[in-house]
Parts: sequence; C-alpha cells; structure tokens
Amino acid sequence: MVLVARALEFAARKHSAQRRKGLAAEPYVNHLAEVALLLAVACGGRDPELVAAGLLHDTLEDTRTEAAELEREFGAGVLALVREVSDDKSLPREERRRLEVKRAGGRSARARMIELADKTSNLRSILASPPVGWALARYGGSRRRRLEYFRWAAQVAERCRGVSAALEAAFDRACREGLAKMGAPGERR
Repeated sequence: MVLVARALEFAARKHSAQRRKGLAAEPYVNHLAEVALLLAVACGGRDPELVAAGLLHDTLEDTRTEAAELEREFGAGVLALVREVSDDKSLPREERRRLEVKRAGGRSARARMIELADKTSNLRSILASPPVGWALARYGGSRRRRLEYFRWAAQVAERCRGVSAALEAAFDRACREGLAKMGAPGERR
C-alpha cells in the first residue's frame, strides 16, 4: 500500500503541469489513476509493484525523470516495468507506433497488462474528450483520427492478450463502444 501511495504522489508531482490533450484538458494524473485502478482490479490488489508501475508508466518518456531516480525511489522491478512500456521519444510518432505493435507480444505479462490498461484508458478518454487538434481539417476530422487510433490500439491489444481476462474485457468494451459511437459497427471487438 505504501509503495502505491508513494508512486501516486511521485507521479502527481512529476506530471503536475501536464494536461490531457482533449477538450476537457483534464489533469494528466487522472489517466495514471485510471491505469492504476484497472491494474489493481485485474490483479486483485495483490501486485503493488504492477500498480505502482502503472502510475509511473509515462514518467521516463514524458517528464524529466531519470531511470536512476525511479530505481532509487521504487526499486529495480518497477523501473524494469516502466522501461519495458516506455517509448523512445527520439523516434517519429509513426515509427514509435509501428514498434509498439511489433514489440507488444514479446513483452512480459505484467508489461502487457500495463499496455492493456493504458490503451483502455486512452480509448475512454478519446471518446469522452478527443484531442483538440484531431478535429482540424488537415487530419481529416475527429472521427477519422479517432478511428485510426482505435484500430492501432486494437493491434497492440491483440498482441497483449492472454494476461488478464478482466483487462481484455475492459479494452474490448471500450473499443466496441467507441467504434459503435463513431459509426464503425463492422469493426472487430
């Protein structure tokens, strides 16, 4: 319990100036809390290291947090999980996405759980409050961009299956609801 509370405080402090990209501009920590909740439910509260890593999963790629700091504060296990799900931000977005799909199935079971929780939270957020720029004409409008993200997330999720029925069901539900709201009922999920 202490590990999870420390991770929440750390993540909230590190991401304090960040907001979600949607119209609602929610505090970024809301996303981290949702990922942690999904993971806590999926593991029945028996894996605090996993839940802590869920709270911290974006710290290396989205804040000025160094790996040594994470290891010092939370241990090698949490650091390993966070590293496993962190993108290389020096690569272009399309390359990062391609690599995420390619590598997802080869990740550890716990890292795949974080991926499923993260993608579920992202789908829910995109439905509730799509990123502002996605509605711009140069992106083909909000619906096209949301569909593109949903299809990509489904590719990642497909490679993460077999680790948690609860997380898979949550992802499938979010994906199905989103596709139906966007008028793409023929899509799988």
